[in-house]
Amino acid sequence: MTTFTKIEESEQATIQVFPSHKLSKINDNVYGGFTEHMGRCVYGGLYDPENPNKDLIDKNGFRKDVIDSFKELNVPVVRYPGGNFVATYHWIDGVGPKDQRPKRPELAWRARAESNQFGTDEFMKWCEIVGTEPYLALNFGTGTLDEALAWLEYCNSTRDTYYANLRRKNGREEPYNVKYWALGNETWGPWQVEMMTKEDYGKKAYQWAKALKLLDPTIKLILCGETGHSEWDFHTLKECIRYDLHGLGGDMTASLIDMHSIHVYTASDDPVKNAIAPRSAERAIEICAGLIDLARIQNKVPNSVPRQTICFDEWNVWDPKRAPGEDGAEETYTLSDALAVAIWLNVFVRQSKYIGMANIAQSVNVIAPLMTTQKGVIKQTIWWPLLLFCKYMRGHTIATHVSSAAYEGETEPSWIRSAIDTPWLDVSAAVGDDGVVSMVVVNAHKTNAQKVDVFGTKPSSGRVQVYSITGDSWDVTNMAGTQTVGIKESQWDGNGSYEFPNFSITMLRWTP
Repeated sequence: MTTFTKIEESEQATIQVFPSHKLSKINDNVYGGFTEHMGRCVYGGLYDPENPNKDLIDKNGFRKDVIDSFKELNVPVVRYPGGNFVATYHWIDGVGPKDQRPKRPELAWRARAESNQFGTDEFMKWCEIVGTEPYLALNFGTGTLDEALAWLEYCNSTRDTYYANLRRKNGREEPYNVKYWALGNETWGPWQVEMMTKEDYGKKAYQWAKALKLLDPTIKLILCGETGHSEWDFHTLKECIRYDLHGLGGDMTASLIDMHSIHVYTASDDPVKNAIAPRSAERAIEICAGLIDLARIQNKVPNSVPRQTICFDEWNVWDPKRAPGEDGAEETYTLSDALAVAIWLNVFVRQSKYIGMANIAQSVNVIAPLMTTQKGVIKQTIWWPLLLFCKYMRGHTIATHVSSAAYEGETEPSWIRSAIDTPWLDVSAAVGDDGVVSMVVVNAHKTNAQKVDVFGTKPSSGRVQVYSITGDSWDVTNMAGTQTVGIKESQWDGNGSYEFPNFSITMLRWTP
């Protein structure tokens, strides 16, 4: 957690970091990915067997450069197959001999027919190669409970039963042991096939959760929330976070629901408003955490049942008008967007007490840090802060205090102004299991560098490693074939003041 004191522009800004004051564990799953059958995410992203450049493709038809990029990020978990796509997806269409898999209309994005050439077994194989865990979303639109139970049996069962044997017939003897399962996706939205009321969803989700955990009590189930601060969120939490010994076979330390999903995207045409917009997610997390507690209190859930966490399984910078989903949502990201993603990630580190998972939406080609071409991959501006966090911001959140001036203008969304502070300096800090401290400072001021007195950064080695991300202007991109935004490395002695450049991301790393 980072606390904040607002001061005048004329006063001296300070950052105090306390490396020995660990606050909460950062779950590695906050650096999760997301792949959906949308645009070029799967076909042309993960899976590209028709690419004429055969050096880019492995024997499975997977993009080797995409796999290498996921490995570079050390992505711990990847959500699949959606997203809105899942509301009409029938997993059985995507298993078995490829020449027998049916083509189906695709209703979520309406851009193409779904060939089903990439399905469950291909995704599981891809996850094993990458070294990541799968996270599957269940069809709450046209799907049935029987279909969901069959998919769980196919993936996880060791028994001599129909769908487990179908998996074996399809070439996989051992179960996949998929741990994470989502109870639908955005079923509150009018764009969904079979949109539901909160009452209908809560009842259905609870009954599905009970059946799924009767089949496999080891799985983790994720409830479909909205923004974290809506009536939908509280109703579904109160309906589904209950103490149900019957549904759990008498286990007094378990719950049918393990996480609550929320989705937020941010964007603005104004570069500063755009960079600061993820502060809305911070307030959403705090409110949602309170709603989880309130549901547990009202439903008398004992403390023997672990507290449910938040699964922020869709987040990113996305303007659907600029990059329509039905056209593949291929955003071109700027330096301003890179700052926004860094603040998004700062939020997750600061709020690590409440976050069980987060998944950037999406991981390749569709509103993504990584773009594929027939010749290779382009690492967009937002790739670089994501890389720094994935590599270094692990371990525990540590106490930090910032005193700085604040942005006073209009915000997007507008309610940020009355709900949470918007300091020019957005900061998080963590200490890894190796004892190395990492602190990220985003200076969101478009024109002014910030000279800051920094306390608590005295390194035992005498040097602080510095990684900085900035650019010549807020709107520079990496999509024109030149990497104009990347990471520059330098060193600092850790004493006195440090000047954070205008509109920049800076990571300081040192061993106390």
